[in-house]
Amino acid sequence: MTRRIVGPFNRVEGDLEISLDIADGRVAAAYVNSPLYRGFEQILQGKLPADALVLVPRICGICSVAQSAAAALALADATGIAPPANGRIAANLTLAAENLADHLTHFYLFFMADFAREEYKSRRWYHAAAERFRAVSGTAAAEVLPARARFMQAMGMLAGKWPHTLAVQPGGSTRPLQSSELFRLHRILRDFRGFLETTTFGAALETVGALDSDAALAAWRAGTGGGDLRRFLDIADDLGLWQVGQGTGRYLSYGAYALPEGCLFAPGLWKEGGLHVLDTAAIAEDTTHSWYAATGRARHPAEGGTVPAEDKPAAYSWCKAPRLGGEVVETGALARQVVAGHPLARVLAAQSGSVAARVVARLLEVALVLPRMESWLDEIVPGEPWCVSAQPADETSGVGLVEAARGSLGHWLAVRRGRIHNYQIVAPTTWNFSPRDAEGQPGVLEQALAGLPGSAGDPPPAVIHHVVRSFDPCMVCTVH
Repeated sequence: MTRRIVGPFNRVEGDLEISLDIADGRVAAAYVNSPLYRGFEQILQGKLPADALVLVPRICGICSVAQSAAAALALADATGIAPPANGRIAANLTLAAENLADHLTHFYLFFMADFAREEYKSRRWYHAAAERFRAVSGTAAAEVLPARARFMQAMGMLAGKWPHTLAVQPGGSTRPLQSSELFRLHRILRDFRGFLETTTFGAALETVGALDSDAALAAWRAGTGGGDLRRFLDIADDLGLWQVGQGTGRYLSYGAYALPEGCLFAPGLWKEGGLHVLDTAAIAEDTTHSWYAATGRARHPAEGGTVPAEDKPAAYSWCKAPRLGGEVVETGALARQVVAGHPLARVLAAQSGSVAARVVARLLEVALVLPRMESWLDEIVPGEPWCVSAQPADETSGVGLVEAARGSLGHWLAVRRGRIHNYQIVAPTTWNFSPRDAEGQPGVLEQALAGLPGSAGDPPPAVIHHVVRSFDPCMVCTVH
């Protein structure tokens, strides 16, 4: 048995280190370490509740709106208020803009660049992929970055600025839109649709969103038209990315984008081939192998603590190990769409839940969400209320659950004597990149890496990077 350390990883937000035990040319076991402690949960203690809206977006510069949204929902829950229709729609649009930009960035700038690696030089698709997706100098970057920048102008109109907006509030949005701004937003979304349909998909968004089986995906791929998704599918087939990086087969979603009748993507737990009601009371964070003071048992986030213990025996990560009913669950776009019932996502999850399935699910979600953003703009009524305000009681608590691009994000808030007594955050990468728990269960990524090829001396094969990047790690969100 040989122990190898892989890391640090480039094109990853934050620090990530993975230890691999190699035996007989395979990964026998993986240990995922988030090596940077940040302390946000301790920083928040003693602050005024509203201070969370200023501090938590600074956890991350990529998904700061998701952090804002979770904090706002926790404060709204603690205060007992609900936003007016315009405020709810603005919150959906703001979060959706960030999530879609994140999906696009992940595909083009973080994930696809690995196919320009020299080890793929003998593959028939290599030269075209390298020319298209090579980091910085590829033709895709020259097209994607301007398109993303134009799309993110919507964020400036919806939220005033990005990242670290203050427009997202417990009672709605403090950035009301006028009719002329709605017209400009429609134009921004129309231009972004044009880029996606021409460059990413080579087809109408509605056509991609309606794909309902692997046969339908194969037939669409064989049809006329270009698009970078087709390029990826060709590479994925050649490299067998449908068969590597399988997770637990259990998928978590808190539900995304509030509607009057529920959520656009429903909450729930998918396991053993069926949908189950999500019991958030069953969430518990285990710190057996985390550098935090032992609590004696796994605790629900509302009861949890974050007390560093950097010399703790048997610990190997600053990431905690969240579990749902004691089980390891995966979160992300694939999980979101499986729980929501999209037929293609459920087929892909049932067949593999692999690297390729996660990538396809993220692009599928882009095709599903942008048309809804267009319809949400039509529902806004200028001149109607956008925000209500109220102060939380001196003794109260609340929870805010949202879906960031990478998956399920939860904030748990407790207020005592008018100040934040406890604030606990469980981020998507905390779920997916957790260490082992008290029962010895590896986290999602640790399970997905087991069995992959590896050697004691050669550089780690690219497939290791493909599996890691399929979860799109955001390590700065992982540890607080």
